[in-house]
Amino acid sequence: METQHLPVYAIVFICGALAYYLLQKIMDLLKGSERRGKPTTMDPAIIQQMVDNYRNNHLEAINKLIGIKDAHSVSFGLKTLKKFVGDIEFYAKKVDPRITDGALGVRFYYAAYPKENEWSGFENEIGKDYAQRHTLIMIPTLKKKAGNGSYLDYDFNPLDRSTFPLKERSKEQPVTLMAMSSDTSGGQTREVMAQNHGQTIPPADSAIESY
Repeated sequence: METQHLPVYAIVFICGALAYYLLQKIMDLLKGSERRGKPTTMDPAIIQQMVDNYRNNHLEAINKLIGIKDAHSVSFGLKTLKKFVGDIEFYAKKVDPRITDGALGVRFYYAAYPKENEWSGFENEIGKDYAQRHTLIMIPTLKKKAGNGSYLDYDFNPLDRSTFPLKERSKEQPVTLMAMSSDTSGGQTREVMAQNHGQTIPPADSAIESY
């Protein structure tokens, strides 16, 4: 008698397993949507006003002073940004697993490419048409306690564990990070985790911009 009911048990088991699998998938999707929350938005009119403020004041002054048509925007591929952020998380937590995502960040430094005759070997990688134009350099930051007890975002190098702790040079001087370099023992080249060289406009065509 029991052997006659085996197919029924098997069907019930398969249906139950399938239902459990689907339920788990639905729960994962719901959790994912909760983590993401609402997207960050801005009023297009405010964006345009801020962009115009820069172009009509800062950019105009720079172009007049230096005598160039400076870049007014920089874009980076999503793959590049995700890799950079992922590398910060991975290497920081490799040194100290207690570091949370909330303690990590990115600082954007305003920067400018060298003059055409002052490139130091990487002009072939970037292109001399970028000479003297604005760009951005991204540097990892780590939230740590400052001397006054507040928490501040300090530049650090996830590839160099010596930049994780803070070092006070004297009471008169502010709390600073140690030198942001990778291990230089054995004459190795200094390296700091950073990201640069997005697409700037100009030299790229401004027809692809919305603002």
